[in-house]
Amino acid sequence: MRNVRVRLAYDGSKFFGWQRQAGFVSVQEALEDALESLLGDRVTVHGSGRTDTGVHALDQTASFHVDTALGDERLLHALNAHLVDGVVLHALETCPDDFHARKSARGKRYVYVVWSSRFRPPFGREFVHWTCAALDLTAMRRGAAHLVGEHDFSAFASAGSPRASNVRRVSSLHLFRRRHAIAIAVQGSGFLYNMVRTIAGTLLEVGQGKVAPDAVGTILASRDRAQAGPTAPAAGLYLVRVLYPPDSGEFP
Repeated sequence: MRNVRVRLAYDGSKFFGWQRQAGFVSVQEALEDALESLLGDRVTVHGSGRTDTGVHALDQTASFHVDTALGDERLLHALNAHLVDGVVLHALETCPDDFHARKSARGKRYVYVVWSSRFRPPFGREFVHWTCAALDLTAMRRGAAHLVGEHDFSAFASAGSPRASNVRRVSSLHLFRRRHAIAIAVQGSGFLYNMVRTIAGTLLEVGQGKVAPDAVGTILASRDRAQAGPTAPAAGLYLVRVLYPPDSGEFP
């Protein structure tokens, strides 16, 4: 048995999230089915974390143990040939036996993509969140500045899986505009359930003038989810990188 890790991308609109669940197509199940079809054995695949229904990944990391004579390059090509449409492996390598995609992770980077235009775009709506409202990017950046650092993010988390603490560290939060598209890029040591989507929903309200930029700090301090903005739709959210310590032999 050898420990293998992969980097993969997937179209979240085709799956009911990452985690395997009876009666629904998930990314984890797609990978495990491909491995079983190729190798004849049921293999448990561990992802760096769960993504919800409709959430995309440009660079997710997963790991699993397999018993096969196939080298890494041949295994990569063979698995891609067995995977369903909407998910692809970009890289595969044998890694240290103690590497675990979730337990070894030290942070993640997400991007939330908003399309701001007067009229609804004619295609690609499963890949962006559209709003017809004009957005004040300067105000959104002022609001975002309040969220950088280590804080209790209870006000920006939906009820979900149990957690020991709602304290998380956001190391960076930047906003970029390219014509009609606005990208909200956030990196941190970890994120609560729906935290990034709630940050996006709150900053969108700031951009529309519904919430003052400096009120974001007050919302954060309140620890009250009812004070923050709505949870933005899943379509605009992308996992773009999982961060690991240098000694884990992270993919280049």
